[in-house]
Amino acid sequence: MSLQRSARLPVPGLDVLSSASSVRERMDAPLRAPRLLTPRLLLRPHRLGDAATWYGIQSNPSVVEYLPWPLRNRAQSFEHLLHRTRHTRLLRADDFLALAVVRDGRLIGDVSLHLRDVGADDRSAEIGWVFDPACSGRGYATEAAVAMLGLAFGGGSGLGARVMTAVVHPDNDRSLALAARLGFEQGPSNDDGHVVLALSAAAFAAQERAGRFAMLPRR
Repeated sequence: MSLQRSARLPVPGLDVLSSASSVRERMDAPLRAPRLLTPRLLLRPHRLGDAATWYGIQSNPSVVEYLPWPLRNRAQSFEHLLHRTRHTRLLRADDFLALAVVRDGRLIGDVSLHLRDVGADDRSAEIGWVFDPACSGRGYATEAAVAMLGLAFGGGSGLGARVMTAVVHPDNDRSLALAARLGFEQGPSNDDGHVVLALSAAAFAAQERAGRFAMLPRR
């Protein structure tokens, strides 16, 4: 069974309505999709050249079991990947950024950030993940998620989030276990019955200082 990207949370009431249009709150500068290197993985923007592998992941019923995704055919999967190649910037509330997770040149999964609260003092985002079940049990999801959390919590060229959330189906034991390894703490369930978990920037930094993630596999 694969690790799943979390279900979408309702966007907090950040939209400011005008007589002409809805203007979403924005950050001072955008976060653009980077290339992140870990000991074993490369996280980068999605490419259409990964379409066949992406379809192989999406067409596995266990991958979408806890996701609000249908089982897509090849054409639908290509269209979905095309949309994902365009999600490369976070600037306004509800913007979405997705990165491909690559191991030895092969796509093995996806990690994502969904910007929620935009203000510098209370900035928050939701992290999500989805991985090829064939790659489970090797620590890749933890490694990729730690890199993404580093980007989310990082100042300067990072997002500068104060809190990260994850929203997980209560029966998705693998994702709940991953969230626990990352230090997320469980809060109340949302209206859909999904488990809402949260991790603060301070708690993540404390884990890094304590060397909690230093034992990630090297090869």
